Amino acid sequence: MTVTPALCRGRDPRACGWQLWERVSSVHSLEMFSSLQAFELTETNRDWLIHRPAEIATYVVLALVLRFALHRMIDRMTRPREPSDKPAMLRPLRERAPRGVKEAMVNERRAQRARTIGSVLKSTVSIVVLIWVVLQVLAVLGVNVAPFIASAGVIGVALGFGAQNLVRDFLSGIFMLLEDQYGVGDVVDLGEAVGTVETVGLRVTTIRDVNGTLWYCRNGEIVRVGNMSQGYAVAVVDLPIAHAANVQRACEVALEAVTEAAKGDTIAADVLEPPELLGVNSVTAESVTLRITARTKPGRQWAVQRTFARAALSAFEHYDIDAPYLSVLSSARSTN
Repeated sequence: MTVTPALCRGRDPRACGWQLWERVSSVHSLEMFSSLQAFELTETNRDWLIHRPAEIATYVVLALVLRFALHRMIDRMTRPREPSDKPAMLRPLRERAPRGVKEAMVNERRAQRARTIGSVLKSTVSIVVLIWVVLQVLAVLGVNVAPFIASAGVIGVALGFGAQNLVRDFLSGIFMLLEDQYGVGDVVDLGEAVGTVETVGLRVTTIRDVNGTLWYCRNGEIVRVGNMSQGYAVAVVDLPIAHAANVQRACEVALEAVTEAAKGDTIAADVLEPPELLGVNSVTAESVTLRITARTKPGRQWAVQRTFARAALSAFEHYDIDAPYLSVLSSARSTN
């Protein structure tokens, strides 16, 4: 800065320079002080810089902690203490697991059911906590949330119409799990798909049929369920004999044969009650059909049916009780 002659005339230039520097410094100090005063005057809205961010951060941290705590609680309720224990979440719910199946299958059924219900609860908790923290942050910022709530309602209705099939699948899956209509390992009839349940989800259930085909069935499309693995099953054996055969004798032989077969080591544990002879079930032009039934463990009725049919066939051959095709063949020979 150039020192003016009027300020330093007749004076030591060095002393004059220091004096000028002091004056300039004092002027800058006054300007900075005035700026600070102006800043302090505009800090009536200091909550926008300190209080409101701190409040928003508090709500966010609280939401994260709440979500973490609820998820941990759900995990503890859906995980059994021991592999053979029933998860705490399933204890109040009705369980229709088939009797007599392997413990590992029952445990897998329970675990998948609890895991699916737990995932639904976790998703619900996360959505509720997220909505809550968003509303709290908007309230802190002074935003009127009423229009947002109204808009969210309209958007929800629009999404509901657009994704109603998806919503129906999820709702059907939730009620199916809560009611335990079927589970992993059950043999079910869902209409088009008949077979063993392999996986149960909220949206899709997979069925493996006897041919090995894996069917993916949307839960919302399932209108009826025939579960052949709950409670008990019934082995039904139809035995056709010739019209010329002694029906009373055939009934006695068949019942004796299947009763003895039911005591065998192969199916003794699967037969819950002694076989019952229902008698003549149908009469056609070719044969007279006898029917025998027996209660079995779920899923074991087909093995029992095969064993009973084999035993009855051997007994008929041993006691010379004619089968329908023998009667037809004899009639043809006599005609010729």
